[in-house]
Amino acid sequence: MIPYAKQNISEQDIEAVSRVLRSDFITQGPVVVEFEKAIAQYCDAKYAIAVSSGTAALHLACLALEVGKNDIVWTSPNTFVASANCALYCGAQIDFVDIEPGTYNISIEALEQKLSIARQKGKSPRVVIAVHFSGQSCDMQAIYKLSQEYGFKIIEDAAHALGGEYQNQKIGYCQFSDISIFSLHPAKMITAGEGGLLLTNNKSLIDKATLLRTHGITRDSSLIQGEKHGIWYYQQLELGYNYRITDIQAALGLSQLQRLDEFVSRRRQIAERYNQLLSALPLTIPQQNEACQSSWHLYVIRLQLNKLNKNRKKIFDELRKNNIGVHVHYIPVHTQPFFKNMGFKEQDFPESIAYYQQAITLPMYVDLSDEMVDYIASTLSEILA
Repeated sequence: MIPYAKQNISEQDIEAVSRVLRSDFITQGPVVVEFEKAIAQYCDAKYAIAVSSGTAALHLACLALEVGKNDIVWTSPNTFVASANCALYCGAQIDFVDIEPGTYNISIEALEQKLSIARQKGKSPRVVIAVHFSGQSCDMQAIYKLSQEYGFKIIEDAAHALGGEYQNQKIGYCQFSDISIFSLHPAKMITAGEGGLLLTNNKSLIDKATLLRTHGITRDSSLIQGEKHGIWYYQQLELGYNYRITDIQAALGLSQLQRLDEFVSRRRQIAERYNQLLSALPLTIPQQNEACQSSWHLYVIRLQLNKLNKNRKKIFDELRKNNIGVHVHYIPVHTQPFFKNMGFKEQDFPESIAYYQQAITLPMYVDLSDEMVDYIASTLSEILA
């Protein structure tokens, strides 16, 4: 079976982890700090912290922006549920903005229309979480312009997009957002086994997120209230969480970071090969915005079902029978039973539904060979014939 995604672990990665295991610190040590500095430098952001997951990074981002009860957060329905759940963890309400049919990112037109209506109703969002689907940035400059008019904060859910670019800047630069987050899951650009990253150029936001990452506890003498009893002394200032990452994970992430550009370059080669091989078939290949350079976390085709005599499930199953581990990204969040119980209806976001009904994710990972890509393309061509 050719999987849809797979990590690439080198001897260098194994040695980096082994060095930490032989060291004095396997958690809360210097390698975490080194990793954070390297990520910030790579993305040209002022600050970065590493946390236990991309979901934890989203939660901390919302908390740092003081999302709470009676606030409203908007995101894309075409994402993993964590992009919405992070707002609910804070006691906020969640809503969605439909996607555009080309990039499958948030539609700027739909966002602007919804903002206008929400302002009239007194239900404007506190935060918009812009999901960079498959590794391609949303139109962040347009979203930022709307944020200046309507007064909302911006989180870039860049879980897919480490190594990608927008307007010739690395995603994570936060030029048009308050906070960006990444995921370090094994399917992503680089992995730490599990983990996440939060980046910002705002010191107050990074200070808040850093405090909440470790139970809301500080040993910083400038923040201690009253007398400091000794070097052992700490105080809990807020209700925080255990969202730390270990030095073991950070060592793997730091080692992988050295090959990130190589990984992204190979993914772009694979995407281009898919584009060439699939362009004549009754399907839509992924569209790329001219301002973006995708990191290609995913390669998603959209079947032109009106030209086919098979449905999506039949095509999916036949690909699986031919040992091609296709997948589907994503089941629209608002169709999940948990969210339907909140009152969301399937057709509230019709473009997301239309996309979902036609989408198949083809394998995409660094070790996918040209021969494998050719096999996938030829098999798909036969199935669609």
